[in-house]
Amino acid sequence: MSEAGGGRGCGCRVPQRAPWNLVAATAALCLVLATSVCTARAAPMSREEKQKLGNQVLEMFDHAYGNYMEHAYPADELMPLTCRGRVRGQEPSRGDVDDALGKFSLTLIDSLDTLVVLNKTKEFEDAVRKVLRDVNLDNDVVVSVFETNIRVLGGLLGGHSLAIMLKEKGEHMQWYNDELLQMAKQLGYKLLPAFNTTSGLPYPRINLKFGIRKPEARTGTETDTCTACAGTLILEFAALSRFTGATVFEEYARKALDFLWEKRQRSSNLVGVTINIHTGDWVRKDSGVGAGIDSYYEYLLKAYVLLGDDSFLERFNTHYDAIMRYISQPPLLLDVHIHKPMLNARTWMDSLLAFFPGLQVLKGDIRPAIETHEMLYQVIKKHNFLPEAFTTDFRVHWAQHPLRPEFAESTYFLYKATGDPYYLEVGKTLIENLNKYARVPCGFAAMKDVRTGSHEDRMDSFFLAEMFKYLYLLFADKEDIIFDIEDYIFTTEAHLLPLWLSTTNRSSSKKNTTSEYTELDDSNFDWTCPNTQILFPNDPLYAQSIREPLKNVVDKSCPRGIIRVEESFRSGAKPPLRARDFMATNPEHLEILKKMGVSLIHLKDGRVQLVQHAIQAASSIDAEDGLRFMQEMIELSSQQQKEQQLPPRAVQIISHPFFGRVVLTAGPAQFGLDLSKHKETRGFVASSKPYNGCSELTNPEAVMGKIALIQRGQCMFAEKARNIQNAGAIGGIVIDDNEGSSSDTAPLFQMAGDGKDTDDIKIPMLFLFSKEGSIILDAIREHEEVEVLLSDKARDRDPEMENEDQPSSENDSQNQSAEQILSLSQAVDLVDQETPESTLDPHSESSSPTDIEEASGFSPSEQISSSTESLETTSLDGECTDLDNQLQEQSETEEDSNPNVSWGKKVQPIDSILADWNEDIEAFEMMEKDEL
Repeated sequence: MSEAGGGRGCGCRVPQRAPWNLVAATAALCLVLATSVCTARAAPMSREEKQKLGNQVLEMFDHAYGNYMEHAYPADELMPLTCRGRVRGQEPSRGDVDDALGKFSLTLIDSLDTLVVLNKTKEFEDAVRKVLRDVNLDNDVVVSVFETNIRVLGGLLGGHSLAIMLKEKGEHMQWYNDELLQMAKQLGYKLLPAFNTTSGLPYPRINLKFGIRKPEARTGTETDTCTACAGTLILEFAALSRFTGATVFEEYARKALDFLWEKRQRSSNLVGVTINIHTGDWVRKDSGVGAGIDSYYEYLLKAYVLLGDDSFLERFNTHYDAIMRYISQPPLLLDVHIHKPMLNARTWMDSLLAFFPGLQVLKGDIRPAIETHEMLYQVIKKHNFLPEAFTTDFRVHWAQHPLRPEFAESTYFLYKATGDPYYLEVGKTLIENLNKYARVPCGFAAMKDVRTGSHEDRMDSFFLAEMFKYLYLLFADKEDIIFDIEDYIFTTEAHLLPLWLSTTNRSSSKKNTTSEYTELDDSNFDWTCPNTQILFPNDPLYAQSIREPLKNVVDKSCPRGIIRVEESFRSGAKPPLRARDFMATNPEHLEILKKMGVSLIHLKDGRVQLVQHAIQAASSIDAEDGLRFMQEMIELSSQQQKEQQLPPRAVQIISHPFFGRVVLTAGPAQFGLDLSKHKETRGFVASSKPYNGCSELTNPEAVMGKIALIQRGQCMFAEKARNIQNAGAIGGIVIDDNEGSSSDTAPLFQMAGDGKDTDDIKIPMLFLFSKEGSIILDAIREHEEVEVLLSDKARDRDPEMENEDQPSSENDSQNQSAEQILSLSQAVDLVDQETPESTLDPHSESSSPTDIEEASGFSPSEQISSSTESLETTSLDGECTDLDNQLQEQSETEEDSNPNVSWGKKVQPIDSILADWNEDIEAFEMMEKDEL
């Protein structure tokens, strides 16, 4: 799905009153939830261990939900590092991601049906009462139509579905009289004005109080929306219509889906990422199964299941055939251009595509689901979490991880389909990683950088709505759940809608007969239950045999499919000019550049600038070659910069009561001990006097053998380092004197030398912005002795300390709320400079393209740029990155680690800090100007 993560599941029980077409739809998916289709497997997980893991999930949910209710409610979300609620307008804007917040207690509504799934019926009843008493849906705030639909409308409908189920059982909710449904209906009418467009596609945002276009609404001027934003409405809107009898909601959602189908690219049967809501023109012409499109495909299949409309299945099958033909390059799923589907649009994948194996399981296509899931699991084992984006050679592209549930979702469905206990072990790994790396005293914190282990003060509502639901269901037996989960279908936010809606208040909307469907020569599209002998051969090791070739794909293998475009570029034709071969003095090369629309300009300062104007290329093929050349040149240039750019470092507070859970992202120094090549430095901290460290210290006894804290300003960094080193300090932390500065909002700061020889400085020096520095200063004031670890990345917590540090009581959590403020920014995260939030918000309109300027790799004095008149980016890798050197460096780093420090031995060197991806992102945004 999109920003929310993805629920994407369904049961397969057929209601007694179901019509034939729903029976067919359900039968086609029955296999998904069949238990143990394969024969006996080796080493199954015992019931006792499954129960233990299930109870662990319950405790984790209690920790997250309890801290939200204690420290954040009635705010929309919990900020787990500062132990307070996130209120729209009271915190610095995070861009489009804040459009999910509407001052309507988002996390509580999103968690309603999770409480019932986890058998917390008393808490559910209390939560429903709080929603009815406290939640206001008439706020003067602009919200995302998509997010409000899947999280709030879906949450209210899911809560209503289970409330009436409990009431029918006669034990709980006897007082309930459809109050949640009435709130859902009120919200539905507030969203309807967004559909007031000529196309029927909704505006991406709406003001809950004033609607669209009114001066006080502050919205209604947008022209673009993402495909998922417009195509992920049918389940919630149709359910609202079926529950209430008001058909208008289902009709509007159907109209939007019909329009998207009509606008598909007819030759490839693919859809783009962004579309103009007035004209229907594709704004972003790249296509994949991740951010911006994902849940559109999901809802086509599930709409068929819930509503029984054959046209939805026909559309899904048509799209799925195109996906498997062009986008699927097992085990990869790579974006392509909708007009030229054999041409890859980028060489990286985003984490939202992790839902797709689960959808493939529902489709009945099990083999590619196993392959892609295994590839993703290998990435997770390498980085502990799935980065927001990673390259085709499995390097980190965007390092954030906001605790997304898509991979857990696919794991659940693969286990239900195969019965393979391997997927229980995968779920166990997810639980361990969440507790080990993301758990903080006030909840679970998103990862700011999976490489360093630093956190972000963020716990999205989808974490409670989806993650714990899927993990609990993974380990639960049928008797562990108080109702039959197979009677419901999961929405993309994992909210539960009953299948009996198929026969209630059916809409008069008719099947779309205006479209021509492509003839598909694919037996998998039969509308009958798939043959289990084909999907699951009589082999207990079937799934394992598919996974086995992929076990080392991340660390050792070059992924297949990356060079597909190379092979199909122009068979028999002369290969295009490659950036690595380019010579600025070669007349033939200059002529090729001209043909590709690339101009070479000599600047007065001696630099050479490359500028590409796609409209000046001799042909569209030459324009593509030009873009490809420019991208290669940018990457070649970035390689030179990497040698000079230092990665972020970590300051980890390891003393009581932190025990390594507080990780601060720090800027490195271009002098002193290099923490990436030497063992980490561990010690207690002490403030220097004078605090600026610009003269001989007057308290050398206080900093002797400790890590000195110094304030920035009034002298050179190297001078500060020498003064504290002379006083006997073993390391130094410089704290920014600019009050309020934070790595959340500022790029990495690297401390330079003083222009002199700095070889005399032997201690490590790190830089913290004011917000991060205040965390250490506050800890000193409260605990006096604070011990920290200076390293290239966060280390695992001390096992002995971990044993002592049991989940804190309610009082302990409250007492620690001020001291557990944490961390923060991925240092050189140029993605955050490009977009306010970490870019996987698929519903945000693409920002305006900007020129690309980067020091060129072919000469220290040369520069390249690309104009905004570019075509789609053609980021291609023709070679497999050799990871052996990286593995060797990792091994050497591990051998150098201090054996006396119990922080784990896994060290992942940071070989790329995203500086080279700044231009990649800008070029990706230039697809808005595509003229192909």
